[in-house]
Order: sequence, then structure tokens, then C-alpha cells
Amino acid sequence: MKGIPQSVARLTNGYSWEQITIGHSDVMTFLLKGSTYNQYLKIQPNNSIENLYHEKEKLEWLQGKLSVPEVLYYDKDEVNEYLLITEIKGINASDKSYEGILPYLMELLALGLKTLHSLSIESCPFNQKLDVKIEEAKRRVENGLVDEEDFDEVRKGLKARELFEELISKKTINEDLVFTHGDYCLPNIIIDKGKVSGFIDLGRAGVSDRYQDLALAIRSITYNFGKEYIPFFLKEYGVKELDESKIFYYQLMDEFF
Repeated sequence: MKGIPQSVARLTNGYSWEQITIGHSDVMTFLLKGSTYNQYLKIQPNNSIENLYHEKEKLEWLQGKLSVPEVLYYDKDEVNEYLLITEIKGINASDKSYEGILPYLMELLALGLKTLHSLSIESCPFNQKLDVKIEEAKRRVENGLVDEEDFDEVRKGLKARELFEELISKKTINEDLVFTHGDYCLPNIIIDKGKVSGFIDLGRAGVSDRYQDLALAIRSITYNFGKEYIPFFLKEYGVKELDESKIFYYQLMDEFF
């Protein structure tokens, strides 16, 4: 690929490149296929809303704690950031090949989330608590960085400032803090040989309310396979009484990210 730093070019020499188009961020992600193993290269403009350096930090902190990609190399030039990581073997949970085993898939998604949420937050340096998220949402609204065309169907046609006012007026008080993925959607959970083999795209990971993940998981399950499968997921996770107000709130919060 033209334009990449020589350091990245050397590390990716001999690999075939395949661009991954799933997802809705500024990141260009490439699967690099090698003769013995595969890698992934993420390329993102320096002026993007989020940055790959934060993901690099989180992946490095999570080594030995969770099954996540290993950082092979990070670099930055005057235009882009470059993050080279190892492959988590398997197929992401949104793949249509799972349509024949959806109740079991829901159990796997729940078990994966319980694994994430059981990680100790005592020494976690990544703060994704509500006040931090709201402040970042405010910054994005004030700087015109919210993609109003990408709002969920229930909020189509509304303005970011309107949604931010709603975010403030409906702010939840009690946070049930755990380590969260931050974007627990089906494409970010990898499954191999009938088990969750790992997690990817952890740039928003950190300490937050567990409903940050539950809300986005429910939305992603509904989008990919239908809301009728949500009870299988919730039962395995251990939710006895779903807090619908928190589900609504964290799905609303995600409109800014």
C-alpha cells in the first residue's frame, strides 16, 4: 500500500492485503494474510475524533487479563496513525453462519460479557464513567463532531443538541461499575470452535456501568438476528429484571460516539 511509513512497510512486506469494511468508524482496517499467520493493520487519520493510541494502551494493559489482540507495532506520521496487531482466530458473532445455533450463540455472548465484567477494576486506569462520557459527548456536540445521519431509527431527524439535552435531563445516578468493552456489538466478539476466542476493537474500554455493554449488546442482537433472541442472552448473563431506563439511556449515549 502506498504512503505508509517504511517501518510499517517492512513489517507488512510479503502479506496480501484485504480491506475489512464492517464497522462505522474513520479507521481503515486491513487483514494481512501471510504464509504462516495473519495480522491486522489499522490506519486512521490524525484528525479523527478518537485515536488508535488509546486502543494501543488498552490492548497492552489487557495482555494476560483477557483474550485480545497483541500490539505488534504502533507508529504515527504527519497524516495517519498505524496500529499493527495480531489476529484473534475465529469468526465474528454477527456472521450469518450462526443462524442455525442462535440460542447457543446468545449464551456465548453472555458468557463473553460476564468474562469481561468479572475483570478487576481496582487498578484499571481507563475511566469511562458517566461524567467523563457526558463531558466528551458535550465536546463533540459543541464542535459539530456528531454524525446526525447515523442516528438509530427512533432518533432519525433529530439534532445532536436535542439529544444532548435529553441525555442531561435523563441522567442516571447509580452506576454499577465494572470493566466494560465499551462497544459490545456482535462484530467485536470472535468465536472459534464453539467458544468465545477473544474480543476486538477495545478503544472505548474502561470502567463504566455494566449497562454500557448490555445496552449495545441488546441493540446489536436485535439488529443482526432479532429481538426474540434477547431473552436467551439475558438469562445466561443473569439479568433477572432488566432496567429498561438504563438500556434506553446508554443507547442514547452511544449516538454521540
